[in-house]
Amino acid sequence: MNITLIYVGNIRESYLLEAAGEYEKRLSAYGKLANVELKEEKLPDEPSAAQIKAAIEKEGERILASIPPKSKKIALCVEGKQLSSEDFSAYISKAESEGFSSFTFIIGGAFGLDERVKAVCDLKLSLSKMTFTHRFARILLLEQIYRAKNIASGGKYHK
Repeated sequence: MNITLIYVGNIRESYLLEAAGEYEKRLSAYGKLANVELKEEKLPDEPSAAQIKAAIEKEGERILASIPPKSKKIALCVEGKQLSSEDFSAYISKAESEGFSSFTFIIGGAFGLDERVKAVCDLKLSLSKMTFTHRFARILLLEQIYRAKNIASGGKYHK
């Protein structure tokens, strides 16, 4: 399995970097992981709606240019579908059985994802009804991908 994780903005907090590193290491047992970190657009302290829209569009252009061809594309967004860990595992397993070996997961910046990015994705996924920072969402996503692969392989991580 080839996993590409495209995300806007970097992680600065050492505890989040450590958590990401742990799940990246665990995922290496199931395939290759590529991180594509894209620069977050700079905005003033109190941006206008037009400034936010322009920033999301610029970030969206960079995301679209970074998506590998022939991959199953999954965007994380608040309006996305919520899946249990078992259902998420089944989704990935089904896609693999249909011939997909490459998955691209996309996390937007602080203000979300460009609608053009969402439109090209095969699945819009929500991690929860709660709000998380996009940096923390990366950790949650890595953990859930690891959990999904562990469920599919009959591992004991998922209880």
